[in-house]
Amino acid sequence: MAEAKQLKARDIMTSGVQCVGAHQSLEEASRMMRDLNVGCLPICGDDNKLKGLVTDRDIVVKCCAEGINPANVEAGSLGGELHWIDADALAAEALQSMEQHRIKRLPVIDVSMGHSLVGMITEANLAKNLSDEQIAEFATRVYAAAG
Repeated sequence: MAEAKQLKARDIMTSGVQCVGAHQSLEEASRMMRDLNVGCLPICGDDNKLKGLVTDRDIVVKCCAEGINPANVEAGSLGGELHWIDADALAAEALQSMEQHRIKRLPVIDVSMGHSLVGMITEANLAKNLSDEQIAEFATRVYAAAG
């Protein structure tokens, strides 16, 4: 197993990530999630730039549980605060960002290619590429109850 210090974000990410358009409905986003077997989609604007992320949980909690029809809500309305990492940043930086912001998914952007979305780092990527100690630390920081 390679050390995270030596790996770059692009080395551990999942590539081929598909976006849901900011103006597409949450119903469309949920179908995409089902068809792609994922729990999160990047949201891209009309300029094809990353605008946010929407999760299956967001759709359930912020839309369905409120009695709102997901067919009537644009994906872009649930974008929230966005964190991302450059594809050439060290994997250790990605891990640190995910721990600091308590997030389980981190979009990977290639700034040399016009800020294009090139992948996503998830917990599964971390589990495949990091040491047991790093994974344990990540789990403790991300899942620990807020003090």
